[in-house]
Amino acid sequence: MNVLAIDTSNKPLSVAVLNDTELLATETITTHQKHAEFLLPVIEDLVSKAGLTPAEIDRIVVATGPGSYTGVRMATTVAKTLAMTLNIELVSVSSLLTLALTVQKSQRLIIPVFDARNDNMYTGLYKWDEDQLKSVLPDRHTNIHEWLERLKEINEPMAVISSSANFDDKFSDQLDRVEIIDHSEAVPNAVLLGRYGLNLAPVTNVDELVPRYLRLTKAEADWREDHPNEDESDYVEKN
Repeated sequence: MNVLAIDTSNKPLSVAVLNDTELLATETITTHQKHAEFLLPVIEDLVSKAGLTPAEIDRIVVATGPGSYTGVRMATTVAKTLAMTLNIELVSVSSLLTLALTVQKSQRLIIPVFDARNDNMYTGLYKWDEDQLKSVLPDRHTNIHEWLERLKEINEPMAVISSSANFDDKFSDQLDRVEIIDHSEAVPNAVLLGRYGLNLAPVTNVDELVPRYLRLTKAEADWREDHPNEDESDYVEKN
């Protein structure tokens, strides 16, 4: 099975082409956020370097959020368009799980964190179970104080993986058994994403896949405030 993996959830752009046995081509760009300009050319280049044509791709694995609204929306849109055009399988993976994949397998609980500013974050809690990364607590948008109170209830070793140092002191001060993983390692890896997605079930309806924002955009929040009695279910995914 030939797989195309895509993650543009945050500043890094990471794309990989692989199959069941080997990595064929990959590129990760961390120096900008011009994902709209670079994503399609990178995909085209990597498929070519892999010695494949688009028609030979069997499955797309995409990180669908949370993260940057623009990055998450773009990756999801590109993945859906390619999957429908090529009539191939599409697998959706949490962007937080994708970050957690970079942490070596151990008995520790893994806390992936995306900084959402003003003491807010996107986060979740994961644990390796053999070759599967299981969700212990669901992905969420929350503030550091509420999250720490929830984590204190769990008496297990933990590891925090994040590109931001803004929460390091709070995690270290409030949790007894926690390791802050070096921030340089907090780069989502499309190779790991693609390998993980090889064995996941594809979405049943590609057209219905939506980004996992986990919170409203400002425009959506303003719209909801101005239209309190209207049903927004067709406009906003509620996670």
